[in-house]
Amino acid sequence: MRTKSKWSPGPGIKVQSVVSNGNGDWVISGCGPSSGTCPDCRHQSRSRHGWSYRRLQDLPIQGNEVTVRLRLSRWRCTYRQCKRQTFSDPIPEIASPYARRTTRAAKIVGLLGHGTGGRPAERLMKQLGMPVSDDTILRHLKRGASPVDEPPARIVGIDDWSWRKSWRYGTIIVDLERRQVVDILEDRSVASVAQWLKRHPSIEVVSRDRCGLYAQAAREGAPQASQVADRFHLIQNLRLAIEEQMSLSGRATGRALLPDDDIEIDHEDRASHELAPETLWRNQLRRTHRQSRKEVFETVHALSKEGLTCSEIARRTGYGRRSIAKWLTFETPPDRRRNALQPTSPRYFEAFLTQCWKDGNRRGRHLFHDIKHRGYTGSFSNLERLLATWRRAEKPEADKDKGEAAPARIGLIDRAYDNAPVRDPQTGHLISPVVAATLCIKPRGALTINQARKVDALKQGSRMFAALRSFSMQFRGIFHSRKSARLGKWIDDAIHSGLVFLARFARVLHRDIEAVCNAIELPWSNGQAEGQINRLKTIKRAMYGRAGSELLRARMMPIKSAELHTK
Repeated sequence: MRTKSKWSPGPGIKVQSVVSNGNGDWVISGCGPSSGTCPDCRHQSRSRHGWSYRRLQDLPIQGNEVTVRLRLSRWRCTYRQCKRQTFSDPIPEIASPYARRTTRAAKIVGLLGHGTGGRPAERLMKQLGMPVSDDTILRHLKRGASPVDEPPARIVGIDDWSWRKSWRYGTIIVDLERRQVVDILEDRSVASVAQWLKRHPSIEVVSRDRCGLYAQAAREGAPQASQVADRFHLIQNLRLAIEEQMSLSGRATGRALLPDDDIEIDHEDRASHELAPETLWRNQLRRTHRQSRKEVFETVHALSKEGLTCSEIARRTGYGRRSIAKWLTFETPPDRRRNALQPTSPRYFEAFLTQCWKDGNRRGRHLFHDIKHRGYTGSFSNLERLLATWRRAEKPEADKDKGEAAPARIGLIDRAYDNAPVRDPQTGHLISPVVAATLCIKPRGALTINQARKVDALKQGSRMFAALRSFSMQFRGIFHSRKSARLGKWIDDAIHSGLVFLARFARVLHRDIEAVCNAIELPWSNGQAEGQINRLKTIKRAMYGRAGSELLRARMMPIKSAELHTK
């Protein structure tokens, strides 16, 4: 026979009865202590004023629901100098005031809600014999969503995450020492991040990616903190620069060809405007890509005339069978389709901007304000990029002469570095710039046998690749040595190397030199923030993207035992 002490929901409660109803559920009736202690004067009283009843949900018994029915006393305070006249029996070990379930049951609700969300937790709780609605679970989570910074964070990582990709972004802040989320902000702006940093003066180190927005926010909100650029993004930016540099020889991909007029300027006075040097570099890339695609197109048709099937052509050339079958349906190389302009692009309002430019209205902020009223939903920086090309076209003749000399410089660089396409020694396919850039930053010890053969072939067939690999290995060596003294010389050598995209990367690196040096010398990086973003994406998608910032913050923040109770 069970003793009554095993059925007691907590200390001070005397069990009067344990009854099982027809459904197999249990009801435990109990009463409180025979005396009470005033919470103000701490005097004990036995003068009962009345009774109150509370029904609490408790842990199940063999999958059956358990309800605790407590009869609690309300006492009179007999100490005359006390301002409180009556008080009720406190039961902090059993349940918090106004709670609908015991503390131990609320802890289970909090754990399942934090780990699975609303409806999954509701289904689990029902199977466990503790039915709770999903709305109650979510209310419990949101009630404990306020960020608690104990102890204060010293080293934080800041990164952005997307509510909706390319449309709306938020900010996540991670404590890199404790490896947990500190807070989640609804937007990605300098003002909100700077304001958060001002509220946390204990921060000593801010790790971030290469985004200038967070750099500015850290300067405004935490000037005492050292900024650290993320090492992964630094290597990736170098890889992109190498890919663009290697693309000067053509990509040789199966993508549709650019139309012949793609390199023209798209505003009205095309004949009167000169191409900027940056535009000339882009046009050189487009011409080389177009030429390589034409060669691929002619090769595919020549092999088809020999009687080869699409699968055999795909094996010989290395391109997709579906792409080859599509290309064989055309007699001439197909043109690349352009997407329709949207109100997010300033070119959507190009006619209006051109007229304002002719009328003398050339202030970027004024034009931004005007097209904003006409439905423009893009950013000011996008508008400035368009206006910058118009301003460069109106520079003095000396600058125009530099622009006209750009194609000659491109040709000199090509001849100096001999950047001809290189074929894979094993398959005979052309090595794309994407593969070449990935192999360029990979150390020799991490290469497979086939990758090492490709690297050797690239170094022998392209002096540009050999030079780029030398720079990339020196760059990685600086990070492995943990000494930033050699970084200045590397930047100077890259700027004067004659490799335009590598030089551009080095100049951008020099503008953020302090954060890059800290990335070399300090052990902190933004990898933990990237991992927390992956976790956030999983949670957001599991809730079908309908969770607001409050619920996401509640599920991302570490669960706290003090908050595992609900009403």
